[in-house]
Amino acid sequence: MNLEEEFAQHRAGLVAHCYRMLGSLHDAEDAVQDTYLRAWRGQAGFEQRSSVKTWLYRIATNVCLTNLTHSSRRMVPSALGAPGNDPDDLQPQALEVTWLEPFPDQLLGADPAVVVGDRQSLRLAMVAAMQHLPPRQRAVLILREVLTWPAAEVASLLETTTAAVNSSLQRARAELARLRPAEEDLSEPDEPVRRQLLDQFATAFETKDLAVLEGLLTTDTRWEMPPIPTWFSGRTDVLRLLDSKLDAGPDRRLLVETSANGQPAFALYIRGRDGQFHAHSLKVLTLTKAGISVVLAFHQPTLFPAFGLPLVHSR
Repeated sequence: MNLEEEFAQHRAGLVAHCYRMLGSLHDAEDAVQDTYLRAWRGQAGFEQRSSVKTWLYRIATNVCLTNLTHSSRRMVPSALGAPGNDPDDLQPQALEVTWLEPFPDQLLGADPAVVVGDRQSLRLAMVAAMQHLPPRQRAVLILREVLTWPAAEVASLLETTTAAVNSSLQRARAELARLRPAEEDLSEPDEPVRRQLLDQFATAFETKDLAVLEGLLTTDTRWEMPPIPTWFSGRTDVLRLLDSKLDAGPDRRLLVETSANGQPAFALYIRGRDGQFHAHSLKVLTLTKAGISVVLAFHQPTLFPAFGLPLVHSR
């Protein structure tokens, strides 16, 4: 296998690695391109003391750390302050905020083992929590916990000591335990229940059946809509939001199922005056045995192509 083929073989994993570091698919893809460029330029100095995979991940980690010295962390609305309760108060954020982006599962490739292996470390709540860690601490956590690198190898990459790596990992674990939402510790429903839950949600959302939606949402459900900073917590306030924003009547909305960050997701299309359905938002759901506990609705139609979704859907 030549170097170009090896690069292609590791691309999906590298994009996922850079996404965990940066919280943005677009930034991750740019970082991987930069990684390949540096690798091509430096291949003469690659002495095969490690595998090509390890070499590429070392370069990619350094690219991400460099990028993080010039950018702020990626946020979700619930990290900015208390929830709102007024559906009419959905004003754009006055301060500039860099938002977390979802990760299309299809980019991990067709191997189910890869998807399952990366699923937990790519979940939105986990990636959002990691954004609160300092960049080098974030790198230590990902290299040690996700890629399972030995502490000595991580220390070599970061030009520090093994003791410092172990200390940094302990601090990162403690911070994640504090930040990670409770739903991450809850198991998802079994597949038949999961399938029924998703089908009922799609139908109820398309038809604005608030009674069914009420039965699907947990009492402490959370609804977030980046780049809108206002977010809603609790079934009552979320239903008030949906009642206010969803137009009644047939064929107003279309939900197309997809998946992001190892979680079920729906692409929402809104019917326009031309009769076509236009891209509106991408909704990533967190499911528990009690129901839907979180909906993170990314109001960014520009994300649709990355999920292989058209901007206009004719149904």
